[in-house]
Amino acid sequence: MTIYSLYIYDRHCACVYYHDWHRAKRPKPANEGGGLYNAVNRGVAPQSSESSVQTTPTFNSPRNTLSLNTGHVVAVGEPTTPLPQQTEHEVSKSNALPFDEEAKLVYGVVISLRNMVKKLSGRDELFTSYRTSAYRLHLLETVSGYKFVMLSDPNTDNLRFVMRQLYNGPFIDYAVRNPLVPMDSREQGIDNDYFRAATDRFIRGLSVFGP
Repeated sequence: MTIYSLYIYDRHCACVYYHDWHRAKRPKPANEGGGLYNAVNRGVAPQSSESSVQTTPTFNSPRNTLSLNTGHVVAVGEPTTPLPQQTEHEVSKSNALPFDEEAKLVYGVVISLRNMVKKLSGRDELFTSYRTSAYRLHLLETVSGYKFVMLSDPNTDNLRFVMRQLYNGPFIDYAVRNPLVPMDSREQGIDNDYFRAATDRFIRGLSVFGP
């Protein structure tokens, strides 16, 4: 069993945070002008024409790292293993969706299934997860309108309690209570070093995280 990725959407249906762990290939960068907020994830940010000629950055989660602005230690632990690197040609030729389209597709699936469950089963019935042969999708909706979506191995039990702990812990501590994180700006994500490191540490500490 393992956890693949985490998406967080705000009340305006936009992805404000993305994190992955056991993804075989890194996502394509988002399209310029595709509507992706700033500070969602540096690895999937739109690449300008100037940056396209540079070496593709390593796409991995910060674990042993320093804050780029302050130099303070963010987290201590084993270094993460970077995902296999791809050249710009390989990224452009792969059949993966650009991240902005991928995030919209995930949100569309969640909303469609949630609405279908409500129509078929009544307003008191909650859509929390669904399973395919390749993955299981888990959903947690907060009272403030944020949606936590997690993809995992199909054999994983419901991870709603994990996302609840993530919301009550790192999200409240490093996003909601952080005056420097704009929570409802409609143009800025919530990817700050402390929240990303705390999320990574929390997920890696789970028994279902996998090798």
